[in-house]
Amino acid sequence: MDSLKEKINQFIREKIEIRQYDASWVGLFEEEKKHLLEILPAGIVKRVEHFGSTAIPGMPAKPIIDMLVEVTSLELTREKIVPILIKNCYDYFWRPSWGDDTPPFYAWFIKRDNDGNRTHHIHMVEKDFEHWDRLLFRDYLIEKPEIAREYSLLKLKLSSIYSDDRVSYTKAKHDFIQRVTGLAKEYFGKSQDK
Repeated sequence: MDSLKEKINQFIREKIEIRQYDASWVGLFEEEKKHLLEILPAGIVKRVEHFGSTAIPGMPAKPIIDMLVEVTSLELTREKIVPILIKNCYDYFWRPSWGDDTPPFYAWFIKRDNDGNRTHHIHMVEKDFEHWDRLLFRDYLIEKPEIAREYSLLKLKLSSIYSDDRVSYTKAKHDFIQRVTGLAKEYFGKSQDK
């Protein structure tokens, strides 16, 4: 079995493929949400949201459904949810919010299809995590098509530069995402977790 470091290196080197928007992504989110709510213990999961580019109509994206799941406790998540999802063939990481080792940590899962391609990223966080601001980013791009077009062009450009380097691709989008999230907070006048 590969060491954790080898496993992580393999995952971050997987090819980045941006596809045109596919309306079926909404249905794939709904199916996975239903599946998770059926197999996970009651009382730990509070809400399940679709975020990221596949949640923005018309946005080109990696064909991976990003899901943000609010849990009552990350300790309970590690104790009760992680074993269930590992048993159901999800990859699991106790992942830092920023960089290689910056807390707070959260539970992150990758679901794959029968060919080994990623289909879902599931981010499990508690109510007070900054991850909820990603819903503001999503909603702002839906409201502002000109900003969504700008983001689409940036993603296409960066995916050609960093086609097999997910870490660099993500870092290169960071400034844009931070700037637009700030605009979204002003525009909506709130955070999504409130």
